[in-house]
Amino acid sequence: RENSSENILSSANRLLLHEGKLTLAESTRLLDVYLFLFDDFLLITKIKRNKKKYTSSDTGLIPVCPSLTPELQSFIREGGFCTVLDQPIPLDRLILKNVDPI
Repeated sequence: RENSSENILSSANRLLLHEGKLTLAESTRLLDVYLFLFDDFLLITKIKRNKKKYTSSDTGLIPVCPSLTPELQSFIREGGFCTVLDQPIPLDRLILKNVDPI
């Protein structure tokens, strides 16, 4: 029997349109997140910092994808990483609104 559910993260045709840091206001707290906007969904990840300090010889061994922004590359080299915060949001379900900065 064929598996009808395909893995949403494994599309070979997906394009990364934009990525960057954002502060997410979650009820009573602020959360630093890193967004990945693809041509078909938005992925929100939580920024984590590794408690282990790397030496300069260690950081040269960490592979970093060259298509990532220099900011994210250096963050990863310093031992940081991103974990997925919630399910990817399909762009056909996403509603954008302008909000007052206050």
